[in-house]
Amino acid sequence: MADAIFLVGIFLVSFLAGYALISRVPALLHTPLMSMTNAISAVVILGGVVLLATVRTQHELILALAAILAASFNIVGGFIITDRMLKMFKKQPIASPLAKPEIEK
Repeated sequence: MADAIFLVGIFLVSFLAGYALISRVPALLHTPLMSMTNAISAVVILGGVVLLATVRTQHELILALAAILAASFNIVGGFIITDRMLKMFKKQPIASPLAKPEIEK
């Protein structure tokens, strides 16, 4: 029981430290930060797969599957958000004032 309380304490401290750091990131660094969190999530998925190979109890199985699911969700969401942000910076084609309008038939 003491080990579980210790691990929950580590989780809470790391969560609060991560929140404090991420909340101070300027918008300019958002895309590089998303790329880094995608890389970290990939490592979490690999760790979860390794845990699945050595699962001993039902609780370990559930935790490994939850880690893989959460990291996968983070990676997919990160790619979607990064793609959306990159589309914002693409130049839109400018219509030439000399171009003839198309006549509908």
